[in-house]
Amino acid sequence: MTTLVLGLGGVGLLCAFGVAFWYPLAALVLWVLFLETSPDIWLAGLIGGYETILGAMKGAGLALALALALRGGWKADRYNPGFGFGAMFITGAAHGLYPGLSLLSSLRSLAGSAAPFVFGFVKLPSGWCRAVTRTVIVAPFCTLLFGAVLQVAGVHAMYDLEQGALRLGASGEPAYLAGFALIGIYAGLVELSAGVRRAEVGWLLVNLVILFATGARVPLALAALVSLFAVLQPQSPFTSMGKIMFLAACGTLACLAVVFANALSFIRVFDLVQLGEAGNLSNRDLVWPYFEAAIANAPLVGWGVGAGKFVLPVTSILSATIGTNAAHNEYLRIGAEGGFIGLGLLVVFIGLWAWRGSRFLPSAQRGLLRLIFIAFALHAATDNVLIATTSSIFFVWVSALFATRSHAPKGEE
Repeated sequence: MTTLVLGLGGVGLLCAFGVAFWYPLAALVLWVLFLETSPDIWLAGLIGGYETILGAMKGAGLALALALALRGGWKADRYNPGFGFGAMFITGAAHGLYPGLSLLSSLRSLAGSAAPFVFGFVKLPSGWCRAVTRTVIVAPFCTLLFGAVLQVAGVHAMYDLEQGALRLGASGEPAYLAGFALIGIYAGLVELSAGVRRAEVGWLLVNLVILFATGARVPLALAALVSLFAVLQPQSPFTSMGKIMFLAACGTLACLAVVFANALSFIRVFDLVQLGEAGNLSNRDLVWPYFEAAIANAPLVGWGVGAGKFVLPVTSILSATIGTNAAHNEYLRIGAEGGFIGLGLLVVFIGLWAWRGSRFLPSAQRGLLRLIFIAFALHAATDNVLIATTSSIFFVWVSALFATRSHAPKGEE
């Protein structure tokens, strides 16, 4: 079965490269939709090979980037966060890798960690950049439809039950769907900041409903925060009446939620509020001490890229009990892999990359995108936003948004 999965993966990568070279727009749409359907969940459930499928998903992105580079060329991207992972790989190998982590495994983790940022080195055509944004916005709804097909076919359940409350997962897991919907909301808000259009408002509401149905608390809070800023910021294209109506609608929804909270207890967000259990639902307090101990034993340079997979082995009793060995905190995971030096480098690279890449955007979009990166940094304290497949979607969208500066008139700020 492993040989079959590897063979299919190899053929898939060759096909991805060919399609990307001759039909880059079609390749983009297919790749984004492919990632957002979470084949590492539903497809792995059918044929196995979780790690291989996950690698093929990111490998397809690399093939797409290579094909685009062969068509349009490469460009310098001096603050690309991929350099931070490269530095962590070097220092980790020099220090000594975490027990059980081989140099080859660390190299594979380096490729997987840096892959989402590779589009920053590619000269992206303007039509492709526009297609990225449109696809990212509509993809969560397409995933929902695909999840319904899998539900009818008996392949994968659309929702999970957690403490008696429903969580929408579509074709993947609720946390992944929440991440994709959140990115769709970010992209929609950036579009709205350039001009209010009914279609954009409609898609924004669709993604908000999907995010709410996943029951993901932190993404929902971040979506609310960024939405408020996008509408109320001084550079917002919304009129004064539009802002007042937006605030009135938010207040009305909040009041209705309080009034009907008991009747809506089957929805996870309301269920958690009623039970008073909105704190540690992912067993973070059990996992984090392992990563804190790994950092304490190599505080400066860490144990190498990929060490996060071995800090809490998948074969451990705790991992088997809680169903994951993920850190649920990127600062702890990166700290274990790259130490304080690696973590500091990565934070600096991402900060400079965001600041420099957004400087040519219109003022409303520029301020909003920088706030989105701050929200991303907050989100990283509770979820695996750099290692999950959602990172590929987020950073390809950001790279496309940054690339618009090369198509803007000279002197435009």
